[in-house]
Amino acid sequence: MDINLSEEEQGPVYLVLYRHLRKLIQSGALADGTKLPSIRSLREQSKLSKTTIETAYHMLLEEGYAVSKPRAGLFVIQSQLTPAAAMVHTEILEEKASIHRHSIPLPTQNGTVIDFSLLAVDGESFPIRAWKSVLHDALSHHASNVHQYGDPRGEYDLRLQLSYYLKRSRGVNCTPEQIIIGSGFSYSTQILAKLLNGASTIAVEEAGIAQVRAAFQQHGYNVAPVPVHNMENFVSILVDKQIRILYVTPSHRPNGSSLPYSTRQLLLHWASTNSAYIIEDDYDGEFRYSGKTIPSLQGMDHQGSVIYIGTFSKAFTPALRMNYMVVPTQLLSKLQAIEHTLTSPSRIDQWAMQLFMERGHWYRHVRKVRNLYRKKRAKLLQLIDTYLPEHVQVHGDSAGMHVEIAVQTTCSAEELIKLAASEDVYVYAAQDTPILPGRFARLYLGFGGLNEKEMERGLRRLVKAWAGALLPNHE
Repeated sequence: MDINLSEEEQGPVYLVLYRHLRKLIQSGALADGTKLPSIRSLREQSKLSKTTIETAYHMLLEEGYAVSKPRAGLFVIQSQLTPAAAMVHTEILEEKASIHRHSIPLPTQNGTVIDFSLLAVDGESFPIRAWKSVLHDALSHHASNVHQYGDPRGEYDLRLQLSYYLKRSRGVNCTPEQIIIGSGFSYSTQILAKLLNGASTIAVEEAGIAQVRAAFQQHGYNVAPVPVHNMENFVSILVDKQIRILYVTPSHRPNGSSLPYSTRQLLLHWASTNSAYIIEDDYDGEFRYSGKTIPSLQGMDHQGSVIYIGTFSKAFTPALRMNYMVVPTQLLSKLQAIEHTLTSPSRIDQWAMQLFMERGHWYRHVRKVRNLYRKKRAKLLQLIDTYLPEHVQVHGDSAGMHVEIAVQTTCSAEELIKLAASEDVYVYAAQDTPILPGRFARLYLGFGGLNEKEMERGLRRLVKAWAGALLPNHE
């Protein structure tokens, strides 16, 4: 692959490399299924740094131009968007990437970036010994099947274990037949695009932080951000716009709070009376640190209106590339019709996860990391109170792996993000944040991937970065 980066291109080198590779993919010069060079070989060919190439590749993966196959490498995926739509889409993502990227921290003037990433998990908590044990046993138990393709919906025994777990921990009512094991959220939306092919628009909560819109747009949906400040008005907007699909995160909304029971009932009534579907993304439903765990929306649904999506990425590791989706029984006939298009993750990983759950490792691990993240959250709140007591207010429930903060400043969220980046700190803002009179800028700080020292270093840098932007305290 020829890498000749234009010297006239503006911006960081990783962004120039990303644009170059994206152009090659969009033009067809890199065909669908083409294997991209390894980081090592591209580094030798181009003389670019390892970090630059890793960051560019990460952006290609995040934006759907490439897919990572375990022990094989990165492969090109030709976007299903039209060229014009693809260009608009990637320009939007590129602009966001400069502010909201979740890439590997780059060496900087302060030594290391402090990234309050919303996607990162704790790197020290992975149960390496138990996982190695179940991997070994999975291969031993299934030695006669390692040469065969598995069930496209996922290994039945893993789906059975998941049905037990989801019922016990999240109140999800399902059979193994309703569960599809997938390789991530984008894969799940690809399946949904086929199952729900009668709808063209999907509503998402305004000010959402999950990187879901690109996945829906890539599969042909129009995405409609809808305000949720007044829930009754929210439902009327859905009815007026004749929307039939709604994406929500009821256990942990963007602002950190959960959807109240009455609101859940309202949404379920809307779905049942309008022949609509609700996609419930329960990406971090395991992490509630006070009070009783809030059950899933799917568990309240008696009409088959809720499609439930969960993941192993938050509680376990994103490196596994494994998630799951529970579809209502009335969609099973459609699912059977498209079953030939399904491609489940590695059978070996699925066998290992089945044993991991069956032997109780999963439940012990979830309890361990829940306690770990509870402590991290408490530490972050303590540091905010120590370093920015008069200028930052924390919102949301005691749940999830990030906190929402309101910063007392006349600056916008984007301006605060740039100021923070100047001190090598990454913080994040919501999409489509409405500008309301008298409302301070709102930002998100993830704590999953940081230790206590890193969080404190990050808060100290934020104090320095925002020193001239914070409003004076009048007491």
